[in-house]
Amino acid sequence: MSEKPPFTDLQIHDEHAVRCLTLNRPQSKNGLTIELVAALKQAVLDAGEEGSVRAVLITGSGGSFCSGLDLKAAVEMVQAMHSQDAGSATVSNEDRMRNYFHGLIRAVRGISKPVVAFVDGPAAGFGCDLALACDLRIGTVHASFAELFVRRGLMPDGGSTYMLPRLIGVGRALEMMMLGDKIPSEEALRIGLLNAVLEDSGAALQYAQRLAAGPPLVLREIKRAVYDALDGSLDQALEGEVRGQMKLLRTADFAEGMNAFFNKRPPHFSGH
Repeated sequence: MSEKPPFTDLQIHDEHAVRCLTLNRPQSKNGLTIELVAALKQAVLDAGEEGSVRAVLITGSGGSFCSGLDLKAAVEMVQAMHSQDAGSATVSNEDRMRNYFHGLIRAVRGISKPVVAFVDGPAAGFGCDLALACDLRIGTVHASFAELFVRRGLMPDGGSTYMLPRLIGVGRALEMMMLGDKIPSEEALRIGLLNAVLEDSGAALQYAQRLAAGPPLVLREIKRAVYDALDGSLDQALEGEVRGQMKLLRTADFAEGMNAFFNKRPPHFSGH
């Protein structure tokens, strides 16, 4: 019996405490298949569970971040919905959206560790939404973002109706989604889609390693508190800060941070 060929559409490797996840379908500008989305979702969840990993970096190969759903897969989904068994095809496509694509977005937002998107080239359609789901976005001068769904007769379906207005404001978000225009790196940095424009992947890795060197428990509490506060009141946010701070005051990392300060040396956080 012949062995199943290795899955090469997603490359996974660690650089110290950073888990690097690289979409590797350059022939389609890293267009997504169901298999790739499932693999990326599982890789993100695995990174969230592994103690040696303190930050996650998602990027793409071949000068692109992600062009969204692979065109061939999209055509097959549309054809199925117009077939004789259109009812079951609709249910199947809805299941794919919920379980795979939305499952990936929830995984990225749900793990306690910081997730960084490194955008070198276009992030379009669901690829744009994947970048938006990450906690931070960095890129090169070649980076661009586009909510292209409207140009295909569709609406965004990767969480951008929630995330984009919170990042850049309602007016700009609606403009991106209703016109489908490409936002280049300079504009993306100006309006808050990008946190930084860097030279290359080496600089991106250094950025992620700075996060990985931070106190893991603190980063977890910051991520939780900020996302909880997006839909809550000021009083709820303040209570969330109290709960988080009381946990952190009892940690070894807090003691290490204070000790490092008084001894004028860099802290070495253990995550305890």
